[in-house]
Amino acid sequence: MFEIRFHGRGGQGSVIASEILSKAVFLEGKDVQSFPFFGVERRGAPVQAYTRIDDKPIRVKANIYTPDCVVVLDPSLLKSQNVTAGLKEGGYLLINTEKKPEELTIDFKGNMATVDATAIALKLGLGSKSAPIVNTAILGALAKVTGLVKLDSITAAISESVPNKPEANAAAAKEAFEKVLIRRMAA
Repeated sequence: MFEIRFHGRGGQGSVIASEILSKAVFLEGKDVQSFPFFGVERRGAPVQAYTRIDDKPIRVKANIYTPDCVVVLDPSLLKSQNVTAGLKEGGYLLINTEKKPEELTIDFKGNMATVDATAIALKLGLGSKSAPIVNTAILGALAKVTGLVKLDSITAAISESVPNKPEANAAAAKEAFEKVLIRRMAA
């Protein structure tokens, strides 16, 4: 089983990213669970969403405490939350930032990747200047970093799920897939 925890802020699309990922994985014939965790439900408040993926039926119904991958949609959360809590050694940490993985000082023994999903979203008119929606871009990067799901499945799920600007959202996923920077863990 592969478990993912998304960290974002209300309005960025963390929960929708988890749902779109679930649809993409389901299209590939895998079993999947997706669920959110909200604290204070308001725009800008920290939000977590979870996704479980497996080739066989998933029977566990608990929160994800030791994810294989953590996705951070808002880099300011790196200062206010311990986003790597429970993240498995050798796992994946994907962060929306303009920085390169080697420029970040995060205590984590695993694979780290960065993508400027904010710049991609702004360029493609996803959200507003003050509140870009980065979820579809981050999913393209996630597909590249983990190899867990095909980019074509992500874009198909985006086309099914995103009512506004589905073409721009699919383009965001494709661009992030190409632009994500990955620092693989030394063997």
